[in-house]
Amino acid sequence: MTENSAAPDPDAGAESAADGNTEYGRRKFKRSRSHFADRVTAAGEDGWPVSAGRYRLVVSRACPWASRVLVSRRLLGLESALSLAVVDPLQDDRSWRFTLDPEGRDPVLGIRYLSEAYDARETGYPGGVSVPAIVDVPSGLLVTNDFQQMTLDLATEWRALHRPDAPDLYPEPLRDEIDEVAEEIYRDVNNGVYRAGFATEQDEYEAAYADVFHRLDLLSARLADRRYLVGDTITEADIRLFTTLVRFDPVYHGHFKCNRNKLTEDPVLWAYTRDLYQTPGFGDTVDFDHIKRHYYAVHTGINATGIVPAGPDLSGWLTPHHREQLGGRPFGDATPPGPPPTAERIAHPGRP
Repeated sequence: MTENSAAPDPDAGAESAADGNTEYGRRKFKRSRSHFADRVTAAGEDGWPVSAGRYRLVVSRACPWASRVLVSRRLLGLESALSLAVVDPLQDDRSWRFTLDPEGRDPVLGIRYLSEAYDARETGYPGGVSVPAIVDVPSGLLVTNDFQQMTLDLATEWRALHRPDAPDLYPEPLRDEIDEVAEEIYRDVNNGVYRAGFATEQDEYEAAYADVFHRLDLLSARLADRRYLVGDTITEADIRLFTTLVRFDPVYHGHFKCNRNKLTEDPVLWAYTRDLYQTPGFGDTVDFDHIKRHYYAVHTGINATGIVPAGPDLSGWLTPHHREQLGGRPFGDATPPGPPPTAERIAHPGRP
């Protein structure tokens, strides 16, 4: 996640579980811009040209911002061009760690902690160690942690490495509308749930709560008679909304106190999210086990016991959604991605 100038970085884990994580909900929440905002582009203007196999994408499957990049990478078929490192959903005092890998070390980068790539880029960097992050494999340097720009660049700058018949997730004629919708979603929903969950005062919480549900009501109305947010195919806007909605009932409803209603109690948004979840490239990147263990076990400032809820029941994610009756085609004239690589498949209990 992005650095947080006034509180521990949500989902970055820059401070220790014993110290920083207890501060969630006790210090005022404000999300700041990504510190490392270099771009990987076709022309390499920032010194980082697109190149198959050169970069490694580091994610936590718990993090909604990292999940955006996971979905985009799958839809565009970039698995072989941009390798993937998945960190442990729990952190220690050095933040995101590669304890899911043999000997606790990323097999490509050769490091135990993502912070090592940050330190290689900027000695003494004082901010949060956040995901998603792109690391240059030859040098071991962090390239970017700019989650807002990362998926846009995958969709546009990485075209030469897209799979055949990959969808256009950021079509030029629709970009203004996509940007407008995405900004509203970011302000009131993506970031809004964090503003509510980490609020330190009642009025601060209630304002964020109101923003979240006002926007969700507007999105529900928008999606009542159209299958996707912008146009008649999946775009960047849908990816950005999906990664928050898929986490809503497991963590945001209870843990972040966004409890006016559950996602499952809004017929439109529940059907919309199930439609996307059942679309190749979406649900096959979601690990509910990582999501729940991270939020409830790491945010001890708002869940002091660290107890991870057993629910909710996941079986509903696979039930019919009937959204195809609204028309639209998920990929337009493009094709869906194939199955995820074996090493990237989600195991139980992370999926229905």
